[in-house]
Amino acid sequence: MERLIEGAGKLGMKLTTGQVKQFELYYQELVEWNKKMNLTAITDYSSVQVKHFLDSLTVTLALPEEVTSPDFNIVDIGTGAGFPSVPLKILFPEPGLVLLEPTRKKTAFLHHIIGKLALKNVEVLNSRAEEAAHLPAYREQFALVLSRAVALLPTLVELALPFCRIGGTFIAQKKGEIGEEVTRAKEAIAVLGGALRQTRKVESDEFADARYLVIIDKIHSTPGKYPRRPGVPKRRPI
Repeated sequence: MERLIEGAGKLGMKLTTGQVKQFELYYQELVEWNKKMNLTAITDYSSVQVKHFLDSLTVTLALPEEVTSPDFNIVDIGTGAGFPSVPLKILFPEPGLVLLEPTRKKTAFLHHIIGKLALKNVEVLNSRAEEAAHLPAYREQFALVLSRAVALLPTLVELALPFCRIGGTFIAQKKGEIGEEVTRAKEAIAVLGGALRQTRKVESDEFADARYLVIIDKIHSTPGKYPRRPGVPKRRPI
């Protein structure tokens, strides 16, 4: 895990021996399960360290200090094989975490890896965001909402901001040229109760392409009709 250790150091993090062992086990299980289901197209040892693990940890550049508190809670929208929140959970074991994933096969892997890594206070929710966001147990309940490589930002804010409590934050991981995408999302951000705080470039020579954290604060409640029914936010973004 040398590339991960070095890259994390550049982000200001020193991984413990135990954490490195957890990442090693995570890699082994990811590759093994990927032989029987499509979890990721990236399986090379070095590439997983950088493009999955280290990329997930770049979210720490925008995390509040409260992330070390057990009262802090996180939901990861469309988490897939657990990115970015499982690597964050390895780093910060205290907060509660909900992994939201609509594909049942992927949730089977998530249950498995949580057990293997001995992660506590983690819930796996097999549901679409459009449906889960209307459930009282999840609507506007989270201090931090995360999402990585799920949808274009105008769609994504409709899926994510309803989970975020007032005073909380939504962080979307993006890469490439995102200026136009962010501009197009401004109306949706306002409608859904958010305010764009910052589009922060990840300054790291570990990545070949430009990577950004789009940081959105939740400043007022999301209107009850959002998110719209499954598929509509993608077909007809606000």
